[in-house]
Amino acid sequence: MFRFANIEMLWWLVIVPVMTVIYILGTYRRRRKLRALGDEELIKALMPDASRTRPAAKFALLMTAVTLLIFAAARPQYGTKQETVKRQGIEVMIALDVSNSMLAEDVAPSRIDKAKQMLSKLIDKLENDKIGLVVFAGEAYTQLPITCDFVSAKMFLNNISPDLIRTQGTAIGAAIRTSLSAFGSEQSEASRAIILLTDGENHEDDALEATRQAKEKGVQIYVVGVGKPEGCPIPVPGTGTYRKDKQGQVVVTRLNEQMCQEVAQAGNGLYVRCDNTNTALKTLQNELDKLAKAEIETQVYTDYQEQYQSFVLAALLLLIIEFFILPRQNNIIRSWNIFGENEQTAK
Repeated sequence: MFRFANIEMLWWLVIVPVMTVIYILGTYRRRRKLRALGDEELIKALMPDASRTRPAAKFALLMTAVTLLIFAAARPQYGTKQETVKRQGIEVMIALDVSNSMLAEDVAPSRIDKAKQMLSKLIDKLENDKIGLVVFAGEAYTQLPITCDFVSAKMFLNNISPDLIRTQGTAIGAAIRTSLSAFGSEQSEASRAIILLTDGENHEDDALEATRQAKEKGVQIYVVGVGKPEGCPIPVPGTGTYRKDKQGQVVVTRLNEQMCQEVAQAGNGLYVRCDNTNTALKTLQNELDKLAKAEIETQVYTDYQEQYQSFVLAALLLLIIEFFILPRQNNIIRSWNIFGENEQTAK
């Protein structure tokens, strides 16, 4: 298994595109100034040793070396030893509504972004538990099978958007059934729970029947209502407008608290509304802490070997090459014609 021990260092990669833009703008300005001095061919003849390709090659080598050094600073590691680790925890499947109505902004920054922020904080607290991720709209799909890999869970969570599912709607029943399947057929002594985050609107299937099936299997369902009952319009990303119905009227989406409460009650769980505070997160965490924990086995990599040396050596080699490439043509090695400049000079 490959990983970066200091993954936050990868943010420094933003330097590369910024420096590239600065270099391109600087090159353009220099050429514009040269053209302003007179005829371009005459200026070339007056500067026979000037090279266009060498500075670009030097810059490309330098940026590649910087990229490799940033990767090295992030400490790439490769797992070589896998062990079975036993923990005391529970199993939790998270079902997140990704229908278009979750783009509504009655909670900041939007319903779906607020839900993702809350889940990210919740995942940080589920240290010894197993988690999985289901996304749903008019259909439901398992985005991440149940696992102890919290890094992957947060990565999948960050990439979730309404674009994942084209079929619109709010198939809560399908989300619950998909979550149940994700637990697997094996019985577990650890408590199992489904956390459902939705606005409950445009409900299309028999959610209560699916909830009863979950209850029969000993799975509790907690529902987090995202949004406000008074509702608000649904923005269309990138347009500055709102969604409209077939009659041209702006669509207003409202949190269906009644449906959410019925599902939570039937699932022997709890309903809580997610707003612009952390109340929902604290309440949900307290409820999960009450569930019975049992020994959970998982396979994890416990022995990692550092791989940064290869990146450093490659960067050092590129910097050496960049150092020996002069910005102007060299009379001693001109006959090598590495950059294809002799023909240009002759012309």
